[in-house]
Amino acid sequence: MRISDLRNLGPKSEEWLRRVGVHDAAALAGLGAVEAYRRLQDARVPGLSLNALWAMEGALTDTDWRLLPAERRRELLAELAEE
Repeated sequence: MRISDLRNLGPKSEEWLRRVGVHDAAALAGLGAVEAYRRLQDARVPGLSLNALWAMEGALTDTDWRLLPAERRRELLAELAEE
């Protein structure tokens, strides 16, 4: 499945993720939202914000990114901080 077919993600997200070697939904699922976000950060993708992390997590859980629970957002941020 194409990345842009996932909930919350479109052509721009798909382009960003391709830059870091994530070419389809299965690859994104294998990495997880946090690792994919780290790779985007390392690639210094212009315009990247935490909304991308929320969107990827929502895509993987079939949840609108705006409805991602605050507790889950805190867990993602804690995981992101763990290097």
